[in-house]
Amino acid sequence: MEQVHMRTNLSSSLLFSYSLEEDSATKEFPYYWRFHTSTLLLGASPSMLMRLRRINPLEFRPSIPSSLKLLSTLLPTASPDNKTVSIPTSPTTKPLTKPQLKALVLSQYSHGKFSNLIQNVVALPTVLLTACQNLYTPLPDNAIESPDLPFLFHSVSKRFDIAEMGRNIFENRFDVRACCVTMLPSRKKGESLVLPNLKLKVLIEAIRMVLEIVYDERFVTFAYGGRVGMGRHTAIRYLKNSVENPSWWFNVTFDQQKFDNRHVDKLCFFIEDKIQDRLLIDIIRKLFECEVVGVELGGCYLARGFPQESGLSSIFLNIYFNGFDKEIHEMRLQKIQENPKFDSNDLVSATGVFYKPVKIYVVRYLDEILVITSGSKVLTLDLKNWVSKYLEGRLELKVGRTKTAIHSAVSEKINFLGMELQAVLPSVLHPPMSEKAIRARKKYLRQKEVRAFEMKNARERNRKKLGLKILQHVFKKLKQSDRALGMAPELTAGDFLSLRHIRDQLPQELVDSYDKFQEQVDKHLSPAKARRELEEEERRVEEEEEQRYAKRTVEDLSRLCIKVDAPIELVRKAVKMVGFTNNMGRPRPIKLLIALEDTDIIKWYAGVGRRWLDFFCCCHNFKMVKTVVTYHLRFSCILTLAEKHEATKLEAIKHYTKDLKVSDLDGNEELYFPTEREVKMLGDKNLSDPKPVDGALSLALIRLASDEPSCSCIAHFCDRTATVFYRVRLLQNRLNVNPLDEEKWVPGMGAIHESLNRKCLPLCSNHANDLFMGKTTLKDFDCTSFVEVD
Repeated sequence: MEQVHMRTNLSSSLLFSYSLEEDSATKEFPYYWRFHTSTLLLGASPSMLMRLRRINPLEFRPSIPSSLKLLSTLLPTASPDNKTVSIPTSPTTKPLTKPQLKALVLSQYSHGKFSNLIQNVVALPTVLLTACQNLYTPLPDNAIESPDLPFLFHSVSKRFDIAEMGRNIFENRFDVRACCVTMLPSRKKGESLVLPNLKLKVLIEAIRMVLEIVYDERFVTFAYGGRVGMGRHTAIRYLKNSVENPSWWFNVTFDQQKFDNRHVDKLCFFIEDKIQDRLLIDIIRKLFECEVVGVELGGCYLARGFPQESGLSSIFLNIYFNGFDKEIHEMRLQKIQENPKFDSNDLVSATGVFYKPVKIYVVRYLDEILVITSGSKVLTLDLKNWVSKYLEGRLELKVGRTKTAIHSAVSEKINFLGMELQAVLPSVLHPPMSEKAIRARKKYLRQKEVRAFEMKNARERNRKKLGLKILQHVFKKLKQSDRALGMAPELTAGDFLSLRHIRDQLPQELVDSYDKFQEQVDKHLSPAKARRELEEEERRVEEEEEQRYAKRTVEDLSRLCIKVDAPIELVRKAVKMVGFTNNMGRPRPIKLLIALEDTDIIKWYAGVGRRWLDFFCCCHNFKMVKTVVTYHLRFSCILTLAEKHEATKLEAIKHYTKDLKVSDLDGNEELYFPTEREVKMLGDKNLSDPKPVDGALSLALIRLASDEPSCSCIAHFCDRTATVFYRVRLLQNRLNVNPLDEEKWVPGMGAIHESLNRKCLPLCSNHANDLFMGKTTLKDFDCTSFVEVD
């Protein structure tokens, strides 16, 4: 075999090597690609070394697929006896960073469209390894193993050959249906669920990353959900800070429906408008045909961490609604041009009339759409008719006519993103202090001033004692001198420290202390002056209060803001339905959790409580949610621990304390449940996209004592075999309630698919801890790797 070395310059700065080999046995396919080490080095030197092994120069074909050159892993190579030996990807191969992946995707842009993204981007092992890194369930900080690159690479290579997977994707030989697992329900009349295995999840994540780079910057600013930094709290923050003077609004509600062939065809048509890739369209159609990816409108499972939600559902929805978003955005801009912005202060001073321009506000979070207007009801009605016509006509969606109704923003509340919105005066959000609060504040300030004055007097008293000692010493020395005899009459006048030649000879600290003492004497011996200062202070306070009152009055007459509240009635209904409280609203134990360890019981309660606190931290009535967590959940946990150990509530509080402290194997105390002080300090401080409490509420993991052999943890790419079997118990199955029944179930609360009920999941201690604490969800686990345990 002849070795040919050549040196070339690659504009993309990609280092790769490949070989052509001849199949001497069959001669049917004289050449096939066999890839060796290639590493994607963005930013490397443009001078690269490319090595070719030429088998038959007479039959050499120069046409080389460009995407195959970019494969950056060690794929199967030929052994000396011409037998293929598969070796894992080189541990030195690193996943791509976000800028590198973005540069790779943008390199496929030409003539206004992206092309061949599957072959040139998704099929690359480096991209697939990046997808594995995104799916990798990170271990906590105190874990023994660190989630470094060699650990991830070794875990991936144990499950499947990432290079072979990339070659199958490139050659359109990847079998989607073979990677789908049907989860059968525990009851006879239940519905089955199709879930992807880990290999298909990697492909889905790789496609999601590529589509995100292509579309994210092309989405409008009011499209939230499924985007980085554009979550629920970001949408709520926009409504609270940017929407002014809302008068009418409506919430677009869809009838429950799944994407069928018509919607899939339309989705593919929208994608083909920006991406020219036949393989990508075929894969998307296969995913929908196998029901491993589905989009259901009008449901309560999107962006909640449920396993039935695919990683592509969010971005598919954003792509599907992108045309609608742009149309309504053009209407917003047109309305802004028709109503130019003026300085409201100039208008008020000149005419005495407040100017309120007509504006349209839109917020869309996946399939939830809220439209707000600051104009007339006729304008809002026309806008609602246009929205319904567009969604039903062009997008072929079923809009719920009865629920999509116009409401007054001032007199009626509206539900959006699991919260209640209402237009209120600014004084409602920031109310003035009551007389009782003012008196308490004045008393506190007065006490604070007295304490400060006492400390100041103590310091001055010490200084004066020291100054008098120095003065006595100096005066004694002056009397003994001849110069002191001449000044004796002046010193007897009582104001001798006002003399310049005396002050110049004394320490500066003594002179300053005397001046301050003289000011205090004048203040207390001159009541008229002190009275004038007090009157001026009172007058200044009254003027400031009048200015604040005038400002509040003007704002109440000219502005309306949005108040966001947590649906307390629904929260109380959920607390009662799960079993935290009895019919009287008092905490009670949950006997299902008695089978767990004490630490796991506290972690489960802590996960539910923290999910609630994180989700509703942006609400105006957040204190009521704090009460639910601090009182109902805390004492329900205490009663559950007392029920488990057959003790009383007081004995449980004495052992665990109200903060629910537990000790580890080394005797160190650990806190999982948020303390009362920690709950009081919580507030609206983040712009994250917290997952609702639905998954934590409806899921209970019961530890099993099983003789089954040890299995690997089902967390993505976790190789720990020291696992414990947990049986999944779902709330709707325990209560025998249909989640679609709003009378028995909490409206707006989602539920994990019933096919996972009573499935047994092997989990390591770290990932079980994360699942109990609500840091991860079942979507972060490979639920297809469940174990059958009787």
